[in-house]
Amino acid sequence: MLAAGLVTVVALPWLIYPPVAMDVLCWALFAVALDVLLGFTGLLSFGHAAFWGTAAYTAGLLAVHYGVPFPVAVLGAAVTSAALAVPIGFLSVRRTGIYFAMVTLAFAQMVYFLANQWRGLTGGENGLQGIPRELFGADLSDPFFFYYYGLPVILLGLLAAWRIVRSPFGRVLVAIRDNPARARALGYPVDRYKLLAFVLSAGLSGLAGGLYAISHGFASLQEVNWTTSGKVVIMVVLGGIGTLWGPGLGSLIMVQLNDFLSTAGFDGIELVTGGVLIVIVLLFRRGLWGTVVDLLARRDERRAKAAEPAAEKEDPVPSGAP
Repeated sequence: MLAAGLVTVVALPWLIYPPVAMDVLCWALFAVALDVLLGFTGLLSFGHAAFWGTAAYTAGLLAVHYGVPFPVAVLGAAVTSAALAVPIGFLSVRRTGIYFAMVTLAFAQMVYFLANQWRGLTGGENGLQGIPRELFGADLSDPFFFYYYGLPVILLGLLAAWRIVRSPFGRVLVAIRDNPARARALGYPVDRYKLLAFVLSAGLSGLAGGLYAISHGFASLQEVNWTTSGKVVIMVVLGGIGTLWGPGLGSLIMVQLNDFLSTAGFDGIELVTGGVLIVIVLLFRRGLWGTVVDLLARRDERRAKAAEPAAEKEDPVPSGAP
């Protein structure tokens, strides 16, 4: 499946419109970053647009005013988002459930207000425009070629997310998600683990947001709007919470669906999106990828039972028998 995924990612701009393919990659990393927090730590954030949008503005400012090559600008954007997540996470992770979600949403709205009012820096409602796509003087304005320049950045972020959830640190996050009281009783500093997961998720979100701004050539208030946070949550739910790769599938479906409807001139995109989400939640409670994983697990379990030696199923020979 990994090989098939890599082949699909490499061939994606040949299959769909290259700018849309770049959007799929950016949103996929954004959704995977949120799944690290939601699926593996159990924290639902409605404020991740703050990190996506902050990174978009940061990457744009570094590229416009300082001529920084886009990989360095994107990395700087990710660091900025992670730094912003430290105070926000410190004040948020002590809350759980809906209270955590509302606190993160409140902070995101504060970031939106600052971006709207700080017009000299962000451009306000007009946004930050004219972000160049250059690498050491080379023009990367062609979206087809820029896709392959941005692909290593996305793969690096996905690899980092995979290492996080597969590491001992990731195992502790799952334990905290399942039973925080027991994890605390075993001696794990639960709030510190949550804070670190929050910061890492924000950093990966910033990596995606910075590359998204560079690929589009502008950063707008839409990047820090609460609807962006809602959109990425839908992608995670659609693909499968806690599956890591499922959110990538959800982003592919959502971005392609939005592009198809907008190209067709259909105005009710939110109506269709909501309908798709309702159908998925009702029919596939684990999401699309999560349902596939469950089916494969059940198949393997049946095969394992069928492969048990017949001798083990028979009554054992009495110990006193000759």
